[in-house]
Amino acid sequence: MKVNAITLRSGNIIEHNGKLCMVVKNDIQQPGKGASVSQIEMRDIRTGNKDNVRFRTQETVERIRLDQTDYQFLYLAGDDVNLMNTETYDQITVTKEDMGPQAAYLQENMIVEVESHEGEPLGFKLPDRIIIDIVEAEPVIKGQTATTSYKPAILENGEKVMVPPHIEVGTKVVVKLEDGIGTYLERYKG
Repeated sequence: MKVNAITLRSGNIIEHNGKLCMVVKNDIQQPGKGASVSQIEMRDIRTGNKDNVRFRTQETVERIRLDQTDYQFLYLAGDDVNLMNTETYDQITVTKEDMGPQAAYLQENMIVEVESHEGEPLGFKLPDRIIIDIVEAEPVIKGQTATTSYKPAILENGEKVMVPPHIEVGTKVVVKLEDGIGTYLERYKG
């Protein structure tokens, strides 16, 4: 689908020079003389290489729509992640490297949204919030619970997160995932 370069937003996928690229940033510049230009920072989906390209605002680019399908996480086999389509029961195998840092937060039977183009998986989205146990944390120091200081803790998946002082080992917490990085959100109340 052809669209004007000025309408591109962060997260859009475009085809540029035969490559699929994700728009990271779009900045419209209006020089004193001449027409406006759209400065696009984009990342090649397959290689991860970044590039800056300038388009005249009336120039059109090919915007690609990715197919989004729900897959269920089945199991890990070394560095391979095995997923199953929830509708067709077809299974695919991708690597942890393909999924990025969010692969550390995979949990049994978790639903993962897979974005694909012509059958090739390109992007993965885990749920925004994940419930997980704290396996290591410093003990509570009396009187410190009223302050706003945070302390480091280690989650059951081995990732570090900063938590409030009252969180102890064995506590279930809700972690918010953003760009594959987990951030403490709240104590789990379930």
